[in-house]
Amino acid sequence: MLKKYVTDLKKEFSGYNGKKLSADLMSGLTVAAVALPLALAFGVSSGADAASGLITAIIAGIVIGVLGGASYQISGPTGAMAAILLTLSAKNGVEGVLFAGFLSGIILILAALLKVGKLVSYIPAPVITGFTSGIAIIIALGQIDNFFGTYSEGSKAVLKLISYGRLGFTPDLKAVMFGVLVVLIMIFYPKKLNARFPASLASIIIALIVELIFDFDVKQVGDIPKSLLLDTRLTPAVIFENVKDFDKLKEYISPAVSVAALGMIESLLCGASAGKMKNEKLDAQRELIAQGVGNMLIPFCGGVPATAAIARTSVAIKSGGQTRLVSIFHSLTLIASMFLLGPVMSKIPLAALAGVLMVTAWRMNEWETIKNIFSKKLKNSALQYIITMVATVVFDLTVAIVIGVVLSMLIFIVKNCELRIDISDVDKKRLRSAGHELSSSMAGTKLVYLAGPLFFGTQEKLTECLSQLDGAASIVFSMRGVPMVDDSAIAELEELFDTYTKNNVNILFSGVQPRVRGTLERAGFIEKVGEERIFWDAVQALAFLDEQSA
Repeated sequence: MLKKYVTDLKKEFSGYNGKKLSADLMSGLTVAAVALPLALAFGVSSGADAASGLITAIIAGIVIGVLGGASYQISGPTGAMAAILLTLSAKNGVEGVLFAGFLSGIILILAALLKVGKLVSYIPAPVITGFTSGIAIIIALGQIDNFFGTYSEGSKAVLKLISYGRLGFTPDLKAVMFGVLVVLIMIFYPKKLNARFPASLASIIIALIVELIFDFDVKQVGDIPKSLLLDTRLTPAVIFENVKDFDKLKEYISPAVSVAALGMIESLLCGASAGKMKNEKLDAQRELIAQGVGNMLIPFCGGVPATAAIARTSVAIKSGGQTRLVSIFHSLTLIASMFLLGPVMSKIPLAALAGVLMVTAWRMNEWETIKNIFSKKLKNSALQYIITMVATVVFDLTVAIVIGVVLSMLIFIVKNCELRIDISDVDKKRLRSAGHELSSSMAGTKLVYLAGPLFFGTQEKLTECLSQLDGAASIVFSMRGVPMVDDSAIAELEELFDTYTKNNVNILFSGVQPRVRGTLERAGFIEKVGEERIFWDAVQALAFLDEQSA
């Protein structure tokens, strides 16, 4: 892996010159402009603070950016991750978030070594869309207090919403003003200008100017320390304390798995999508190791878990980024902002950041995909989407993904285990046009076309359909469309064979696939019915009956 990493770096920086350096620098500044307000907002929405979000973006940009599986990935705090961390923070505090983030890094490295990343490709698209929408709902619900200046209680977004019935809901109009101002600016901001100066940053600056001029009594971001090591950060002592207490450790396993699962899914999906934009394939194993190392180190600085971010990554590519130096330049710009603009950023109203997150949550939804699912009446996809979305809001990401995948598997099994049976008379005209002439009338001969698996779940349907064959003199089973057969179905076929042969009905089989034939041979079915009753296709079977009647 190390050898391939060095080889990829040489290829990435082959022919690197001043022009490419300038492109990387400008791209890094552009990405930083997008990342700054989001880092502050996601830090707050994760249950930590704005400084934690900023530290996360800085460390992730350097560590994960340097070690990553491609030249274009930009990692940092994301809305999806913040949605999970908010629940964890409410239950275990910021220290719990940091420790879970550290554990998630270990899990990501193990996942990379075990090549678990391939499993992401088995998650159906409607499930991904469903959990993205669920996370968007959690983000929006989690920002109601900051947006409206209200107070709620509960470890989960839904519980916070329910608590308003007990605690009351009295909006602070000054906070609402900032939230609405930011939402309106982001909605009506010119698209052409957005490419050069992000709407999120512009709206935060305008809200900040309003606050600095009028000094409204609203909650603000708070102090942003001029240090890359925050006061609240993970220490070896905290790790040792949690590890030696097995009950405590067990409490963190589930959230750590959720964080790692989200990090893996987001990073690999981001890499797959952005890789198409830049025509460069992501090394999934190396990316997961980079994410793991990054998430193990970030908590020691006081940052929250990070993952690759599609918004920042796409900006990096579209703004002309050439190499992974874009990620480093973006981090250096954020460091400069932290040290130079910290006192000013500390006065940003939380309601303004909530406005950014509300719009971000809305835009997170894959609206075009959702529209296709429901407008084209894709019932199975709609069911997967709705159930995964609800499970994400009510439970957590890991449970939602498991439910979505299991549901998808059940739907797939039900759809693909249907046995289709078509019973018809012999069409002599059709055979003649195909060059097959039969001398006998073939009256009383029935063709039974089977398509689908023959197993315990379909054997009853087979019996029911064959009840229509009363009075038939000969029956030809065409089994070309049968991919598998189990013991229960074989027993049913034997019973049918015995019943019909006792009534002097000639039973023949055709088009038996090699895999199915092997199963029938091992079960002794071929020996029971006789090799002479097995034919390559239905035409051969009919020719055999024609010879017998001649």
